[in-house]
Amino acid sequence: MTSATLRKLARNAARACLLIFLAILVTSFFADIPDWWSWVPLILWILIGFGVNRRLARAEEDGATGPAREPVAVAAPVTGRWKALNSPADKVPSHGTRAYGQAYAIDIVAEPEPNSRPGFGWWPLVRRNEAFPAFGAPLLAVADATVVRVADGSRDHLSRTSWPAAVYLLALEGPARTLGGARRLLGNHVILDLGNGVHALYAHVRRGSLTVRTGDRVRAGETLGQCGDSGNSSEPHVHFQLMDAADPVTAHGVPFTWQGIGVPRNGETFEAGAPRTTPAG
Repeated sequence: MTSATLRKLARNAARACLLIFLAILVTSFFADIPDWWSWVPLILWILIGFGVNRRLARAEEDGATGPAREPVAVAAPVTGRWKALNSPADKVPSHGTRAYGQAYAIDIVAEPEPNSRPGFGWWPLVRRNEAFPAFGAPLLAVADATVVRVADGSRDHLSRTSWPAAVYLLALEGPARTLGGARRLLGNHVILDLGNGVHALYAHVRRGSLTVRTGDRVRAGETLGQCGDSGNSSEPHVHFQLMDAADPVTAHGVPFTWQGIGVPRNGETFEAGAPRTTPAG
C-alpha cells in the first residue's frame, strides 16, 4: 500500500471519528449516553489527525518522500499591493499542517494603502465581503499551464474577523468543514498543471467568477477568476500553493518563489506587477 493511500485512509478515519463524536454529542441531548462514549472518538480523531501530520512531517524532513526540491519560480497570482500571512518564509508547514499539499502554502490579503483593510477586533461581529479590498481582485495564471480542476458553487460567507467569529470558525465551523474534505475547506478553487510534476492551487475563489474550465490552456497573466471568501476562510484572501499532484488529498507541497518578489514574510507587504505573457507561437 502506498504512502499516499495510507494518508488518505488515515484522513478518512479521522473524519469518521469526528463525525461519530458529533453524532454522540447531539444524541446525548435526547438519550442517556455515558460521557466516555463521546471522548473515545474525539481522542481518536486527535491522535489520528495530528499523528498523520507529524509522521508525514518527519518523513519529509528525513527525505523519505524524495529529495528536497528547489523552489519553483513562477509569477505572482495577483497584481497590486498585498500583505503576506501564514508564509512559508517564516515556518514550514506554513499553515501548521502538511495536509492537502499545504506545506508551502501562503495567504495574501490586499492592502492598496496602509490600513485600508478592516482590522480585527470585537465589533462588528462580521463584515460584508465588499468591505475588504481583496474581494473581487483578479486571480492570474502564474505560468503557461493546463487547467486540471475547477470547483465552483460554494457561497462567499461573511467575514470571521472578530474574536467571537474567530472562535466560531476555529471551534465549530473549521472542524465541521473537515468532514466535507478538501472541497469544503478550499471552497471554490482552480488547479493548474504547470508541467514537470508541478501544480498550482488557488483556493477561496469568488463564487461564479471562474472564467476557465477543465482542459483549458492558459498563458501566464491570464485571468482565472476573482478573489473570494468561500470555504474555510476568515476574510477575502488568496490562498496559493504549489504541489506535486493534481489531487490535494494525496499531494505533497512544493516550495515556490515569485519572480521579482521572492517569498514575502508574515506581515510583509509587496507590490506585484502584471506577469509577462508568453508570445503565441
